[in-house]
Amino acid sequence: MSVRRVVPDIQSDALEENRAFYGLLGFEEVMNQGWVMTLASPANPTAQLTFMTHDETAPVTPDMSIEVEDVDAVHAAVQAAGADIVRPLRDEEWGVRRFFVRDPNGRIVNVLAHRAPSRENEHGNEN
Repeated sequence: MSVRRVVPDIQSDALEENRAFYGLLGFEEVMNQGWVMTLASPANPTAQLTFMTHDETAPVTPDMSIEVEDVDAVHAAVQAAGADIVRPLRDEEWGVRRFFVRDPNGRIVNVLAHRAPSRENEHGNEN
C-alpha cells in the first residue's frame, strides 16, 4: 500500500487569514471550494495544509488526510482489522474516493485516492 501524501486538516473559519499568513511562509492556494482550502508549497507540491470550516459531505471534520494509491485496498485492510470506520467509503463529486477512520488517539483520518477520469469524460462525453 503506497502513501502519496499526508496533509493536516485544520478546522478554521479564518480561511482568508490563513491564506495570507501561510503565504508569508511560501504556501500558495491550490484548491478552494469555499468550505475547504488547500495551500501547497510551489517547490514541493506534496507539502500541504488544508483548512476547512466543516466537511461538506460528512458529519465530522477530519484531523488529517492521507492520500493512498489504492483506497479500496486500504479500506478493506482497515475494516478487516476492526478499526472504527466513522464515514463509509464513497465517491465525491470533486474527484476523490474516500472514507474516514478513527485512529488509536481518537483522531479522524480522511483516507482518499483521486479517481482517474473516465474515458468518456476525457473526451467531453457524459454518457
